[in-house]
Amino acid sequence: MNREELAAKIQRTLAETPITDVHTHLYTPDFGNLLLWGIDELLTYHYLAAETLRIANTDPADFWRLSKRQQADLVWKTLFIERSPISEACRGVLTCLAKLGLDVASRDLESYRQYFAGFTPEQYLEKVLEISHVKTVVMTNDPFDPAERGIWERGRKEDPRFRAVLRLDPLLVTTPQGIAVLRQLGYDVEGGLSQRTLAEVRRFLTDWLDKLNAVYMAVSLPPTFTFPANNLQARLLERCVLPVSRERNVPFAMMIGVKKLANPELVLAGDSVGKSSIEAVEYLCANFPHNKFLVTMLARENQHELAVAARKFRNLMPFGCWWFLNNPSLIEEITRLRTELLGLSYLPQHSDARVLDQLVYKWTHSRQIIGKVLLDKYSDLERTGWQVSEQEIQRDIEALLGGNFWSFLEKEI
Repeated sequence: MNREELAAKIQRTLAETPITDVHTHLYTPDFGNLLLWGIDELLTYHYLAAETLRIANTDPADFWRLSKRQQADLVWKTLFIERSPISEACRGVLTCLAKLGLDVASRDLESYRQYFAGFTPEQYLEKVLEISHVKTVVMTNDPFDPAERGIWERGRKEDPRFRAVLRLDPLLVTTPQGIAVLRQLGYDVEGGLSQRTLAEVRRFLTDWLDKLNAVYMAVSLPPTFTFPANNLQARLLERCVLPVSRERNVPFAMMIGVKKLANPELVLAGDSVGKSSIEAVEYLCANFPHNKFLVTMLARENQHELAVAARKFRNLMPFGCWWFLNNPSLIEEITRLRTELLGLSYLPQHSDARVLDQLVYKWTHSRQIIGKVLLDKYSDLERTGWQVSEQEIQRDIEALLGGNFWSFLEKEI
C-alpha cells in the first residue's frame, strides 16, 4: 500500500484499538472525592498551577488559599485569555473540551462549567472511557492513606475495567513512617527491621496484594536511588518486596527520577527531575533474573540507557513517557528510540492521569505520535520490499496499546 493508505490504516487501527492504560491515579466513582474530574480540576492540575505561578503576579501561598473555582479562574485568565494557551498542558485542556463537543472558540469558562454540572461521576466516567477508547484503567492504590484504606476495608463495588496496584512509597521512601502505619494496622514490626519485622512486612504485602487483587507493586524513587545499598530501603526491597514479587509472579514497577519539593512553595507543583543511575536497574535485573521489573525514568538523559538495558534483560519492561516527558517532542523522540532498539517489545505510553478528563487528551495526542513513528518505520520496511499486511499492523498496535503489558504480567521469567 502507498504511504497515504498506510497512514490511514495506522490511524484507523490506533483509533479503534482498545487501550490498557498501565499507570494512572484514577479511581472509580465509589472512591468519592478521590476521583477528580471536570473543568476546574483540569485547570488546577499542578502542571497548570506551576505554569500560572511562573507568570501571574500572585504569591504561591495566596494561590493555595483560594477556592478551587478561584484558582481555576486565575489559571484560565492567566494562561488562556492573557496569552495563547500554547503549552502542552494548556493544549490538553482544549483537546478535552473539543472532544467533548464544546465550543473552544467561545472561551466561555462558565458555559463549560455548566456542561460538566450536567453529569454524575458515573455518567461522566462512561463518556470519558468511550471518547478515549480506554478499556482498562490501572490505578495507583495506597493502603498507607487512611482515606483510601478505609474504602478497601469496607469493601468496594468491583469494576473489571479498573485494576489495582499496590503502591509502596511510604514503606520504601519514608520507611519510618511506613513502619509506623504497619504497627497501627496490627503488624508486629519495629524500626530496626528484625527478622520478625521482615516477616511481618512480607505478610502485609501478601495481605494487600490479595485485598486489592493488584496487578503489580510500584514505587516512585528519587534520582539518588541506588542498589545494592546499606540502608533500610535496600533491605526491605531485597528481603521483602522482591521475594513476594517473585513468589506471586507480580512485577515490581519503579518510577525513578523525581526530586520531591524542589520548590516547597509550589506544593505538589514543586517537584522536579534529576538524572538517575541505570546501574541500579541493571543490578536488579541481573541479580534477580526471575523477577519482573516495569521501569520508567523521568529524565530525558536516562532514556537511551533504559532502552539499552531492556535489550539485555528480558525481565525489564520500559513503559511510558512520564510526567515531564509527556511533551510531544520528547514522546516522539523516545518512541522512535525505543522502536529502533527494541522493535515492538515495550509500552510506549501511559497517561499518569490524576484527573479523569486527562485520559482524553493524553491518549489523543499520544496516538497521533505513535502513528507517526509507526508510519515512518513501516515505510522504511516497505522500501526494502517487505510488505506489511493490515493484519500485521493490527497485531502490532494491539501489542503496543496493552498486549505487551498483559503478556509481561502473565509469563514466568
